[in-house]
Amino acid sequence: MSSILVSSRHSLAIKAGGAAALIALADVMVFEGASGSVLAGFALAWLAVLVIARPAVRANRAGIAALLAAAVLALSLLTEPGPLAAFLFLTAIGSAALLPRHVYDHAGRWFARLIVLGIKAPFGPLIDLHRTTRMRSRHALRAEVILLNLVVPLVGGGLFLALFASANPVLGGVLGAVDLPDMGDAILHLTLWGMVLALVWPTLRPRALVLARHEAPLALRLPDPPVMTMLLALFTFNAVFALQNALDIIFLWSGAPLPDGVTLAEYAHQGAYTLIATALLAGLFVLVALRPGSPAAQTPLVRTLVLAWVAQNLLLVASSVLRLLDYIDAFSLTELRIAALIWMGLVATGLGLICWRFMTGRSAAWLINANTLAAAIVLTGSSFVDFGATAARWNVDHLEDPNRIDLCYLETLDDAALLPLIDLRTMPMSPEMQDKVIYLGNRAHADLMAQQSDWRRWTLRGAWRLTAAQVKLGSDQRTAKPAPYGRHCGGNPVSPPPPPVIDAVPPAPTTQPLTQTPNR
Repeated sequence: MSSILVSSRHSLAIKAGGAAALIALADVMVFEGASGSVLAGFALAWLAVLVIARPAVRANRAGIAALLAAAVLALSLLTEPGPLAAFLFLTAIGSAALLPRHVYDHAGRWFARLIVLGIKAPFGPLIDLHRTTRMRSRHALRAEVILLNLVVPLVGGGLFLALFASANPVLGGVLGAVDLPDMGDAILHLTLWGMVLALVWPTLRPRALVLARHEAPLALRLPDPPVMTMLLALFTFNAVFALQNALDIIFLWSGAPLPDGVTLAEYAHQGAYTLIATALLAGLFVLVALRPGSPAAQTPLVRTLVLAWVAQNLLLVASSVLRLLDYIDAFSLTELRIAALIWMGLVATGLGLICWRFMTGRSAAWLINANTLAAAIVLTGSSFVDFGATAARWNVDHLEDPNRIDLCYLETLDDAALLPLIDLRTMPMSPEMQDKVIYLGNRAHADLMAQQSDWRRWTLRGAWRLTAAQVKLGSDQRTAKPAPYGRHCGGNPVSPPPPPVIDAVPPAPTTQPLTQTPNR
């Protein structure tokens, strides 16, 4: 059936036609600056062209799985396009293109193939064009003859016509009256076409690096350290980690008072990210120095100390999470802090997988694939979540004093903070703060309406948000007070400039008649 749909003789023509259709679609969608859900339409069209032009993809089970993953990620682009969703989609569709010709072994080698596929992307169309022009048949003309028959007459004729136009004012006037298209737009169109072709063509005609199993070692093959060295190192590491964990248990977990001059926010914030780096170094040490099957890994006491140390690292990560949560509670939630919490969860998962691999003797490929799967699940879920809206909602819902909310941060979230700002305007607060909240909410609402009115910028999430905002606003038509001199971040009105200082004119000196002193 596949051979009927796509014969080898017409395969290249079908791929070229599919690429041309995608270029035309991108020119309509993207040329004016698309940033909305229309990108999902292009992604789905790309998937359809790949399925039609390459039957081997849909005949491969792994390829079908990658296509389904790409379709799910295209839905995330439909909800709200973003760099993360676009990167994951490109990874999925690139994997679908490679799987019919390359066996997936582990994530490390696979990402190397994807990187090579991306590096070769700009050269793929040129290579195929060169190969096509070199093909000979009894009824085909040479490429050189075709080029000569086209280039020489056109270039020569244009040159002579330009010379005659400069010498003949009548001909020059006629040619000057011709309204030629803007070459700037033509160059931009050609640039866009080239970029889309370089992006799409490698999935239709993939060229990736073929790696043999012995060409890419999975782990550093360092000499196995002596058992005594590992025992001393693990005893030392456990003692140092026990000291840090004991202090965290005392001050973080039990709530004991901190020493004078140290606040809980300072204690929580100072070590949150440093301790995560420490846990990563610990995991790297176990991964490199204690390979399954090594003499140290087979020693019962070493195994016990390793388990104790990994448990201490997990407690360290939990303390880092608690530190960050305490800091969020004292200040506010941001997108970066949400990402940090997710990263801490991935670190804990990685430590657990390293420990499991150490205890069960799993291969390095298993560890890489397991960590990659965990990261893929988390990143795919994150592509559907609006972290900005989550942060704004948490900050408004957990307010103790509405007059102390960080409006400058909410302003940077744009329409992601629209619904929390609408809820915030109904809370009791000072008239000055309410004026700033109304200003920011109205501006975010107007910006979202302008975005949704442009079909190239329209997003599904934006449509949901705009509908919910109109329901929440209802008949509330309050506007902010005029700010003739503009506003700072957070809606703070700019103070009027001070009046100019005019120097007082000194009084003119008075002339008095000279008095003569009597002669004595």
